[in-house]
Order: sequence, then C-alpha cells, then structure tokens
Amino acid sequence: MRSYIIRRVLLLVPTFFLVTILVFLSVRFIPGDAIDLLMYRMETVSTGTIDRAALERRLGLDVPVYVQYARWMGGILLRGDLGKPLLQSGTVGGLISGRLLVTIELGLVSILIGLLIGVPIGIYSAIKQNTLGDYVGRSFAIFGLATPNFWLATLLLVFPAIWWGWSPPLRLTRIGDDPLAHLSMFIAPGLILGTYLAAGTMRMTRTMMLEVLRQDYIRTAWAKGLRERVVILRHAIKNALIPVVTLVGLQLPLVVGGAVIMEQMFAIPGLGKLMIDALFDRDYPLISGINLFFAFAVMTINLFIDLLYSYLDPRIQYK
Repeated sequence: MRSYIIRRVLLLVPTFFLVTILVFLSVRFIPGDAIDLLMYRMETVSTGTIDRAALERRLGLDVPVYVQYARWMGGILLRGDLGKPLLQSGTVGGLISGRLLVTIELGLVSILIGLLIGVPIGIYSAIKQNTLGDYVGRSFAIFGLATPNFWLATLLLVFPAIWWGWSPPLRLTRIGDDPLAHLSMFIAPGLILGTYLAAGTMRMTRTMMLEVLRQDYIRTAWAKGLRERVVILRHAIKNALIPVVTLVGLQLPLVVGGAVIMEQMFAIPGLGKLMIDALFDRDYPLISGINLFFAFAVMTINLFIDLLYSYLDPRIQYK
C-alpha cells in the first residue's frame, strides 16, 4: 500500500508539469490582448500618452512566452507565488483564497443534493426493476443528463419572476450575519447542479444494486428467510454503494465546470465568477492561477478517492 501511494504521488509530478504547460499556453490563445484592454482603461482616466512598451516591461510581457513560463513556474515552486493579476490589486493566491470557501460551499451543497436524490432513486429502481417506478427513475436520469444546467437556471430565474414575482436571492449574505439567508443563496444553483449529478449517481447506484442482488450471498440471505429490509439495507446497499464513492470523485470536474456557470448566472462571488471576470479582462496570471488550482484540486481529491476506495473494500489490494 505504501509503495502504491508513493508511485501515485510521484506520478502527480509529471502530470502537474504537463497541466501547467497546457494551462499557461491555452490562456495565450484567448482572442484579444490584455495590454490593449489595460491601455484603453488607463487612457479613460488619464490625459497623458501611455507607453505600450513600458507597460509590457512592467507586467513582464515583453519577453518570449517560454521565459514568462519559466518565471511563473519559478515563483510557484520557489515561493508558492502564483503571480499578480494584471488588472486587480493583490495577488492571485490572495484572490483565490478569498473566493475559495464560497465555491466549496456550492460544490458541497450540489454533491449532497445529488447524493440525496440519486442514491434513493437508484436503489428503488433496482429493487422495483421494470416497474412503473423504475421507468420513472430512469426517465429522470435521462432528463438530468440531457438537460443543460444553464437552461434550467434560466427557467428558474425567469418564469418564477414572471408568474409569482419571486426570484432566487442574488446577493450573498455573510454567514455570520444571517446563516439561513447565507445558505439560501446556494439552494437554487445547488439544486440545478445537483440534479445533473443525481442523474449519474442514480444510474450507477441502480446498476450496482442489480449486480449485487444477483450475487450468491444475497440469494443465501433470501434462502435463510431474512426480511427484505434486512437483505437490502444490511447486505446489498453496503456493497453496492462502494463504486458510488469513486463516482463522486469523478464528478468533481463536473462540479467545477458547473460552478463556473452557476456562479455567473446567480451572481455568486466564487472562483467561477472570478475566472469569468478574468477571462473578460484577459488577465493571464489570474486565469492561469485559477485553472491550475482547479486542476491540482481534482488530481489530489482523485488520489484520495482511490485510497479511500481500498479502505472501504478490503478485497482491493494495491501493490
């Protein structure tokens, strides 16, 4: 087990460097020029002439791309510094840490809603296979996977406001001021994002439950005369839900991508909205820093999920 952990951690090193290269270069292919945008903003508040070459030197954009990458990686590896944004005050790391908790809250609410909806429906569909309830549950899964999140968010924002004069809260309240108002900000986007996650969770739960219910030890439990509740809750669910843990780790990139859309549409000041603002501003260091943080978080959590999977299922041995 220890050797497996060491190999996985060492494998993260080349993966991390590959991700940094892809993130750094992909940002440079975004249409538009940050210098032009910055000069336009400076000219609107200044009557003097802006020297483009001097501005590029001050921001470190006057050197080749590979030199910029080397400086960026040097700051990350030697000082843990993701750099400074082009158009905002502070540091990239400081801006990320200031928005991180909001995005984590949205992600946790979405995953929790997805599990609370998807797991019970998946279990019920497996137990009542090929019945009306099973068909309804499978139809829900297809609807959840096929329906775009932004479309559901648009419906939730527009139609309740037209019909009933109600709309979800669009202003974040500090948790210390009003915990209920703070939590209510995440219910609507969490429900929309959680519906998509619930669809995949439901299908995985149903598939694994059907497989487990056909195992010999389940037949033995039935033959011993155990009640259905005991067979399902004590024997079947415990083993069927183990792969769902892995699915939660695989859904993390979906949570990240969905959070970007939901935060923008519901005006939630998290990392997703920060990245959208950075994209509009062509803020290369900020975009690179946020993407790199998301990539590192996904890699780390997937490693943790792999190790947790072996703990939950002793039959799995890593060598």
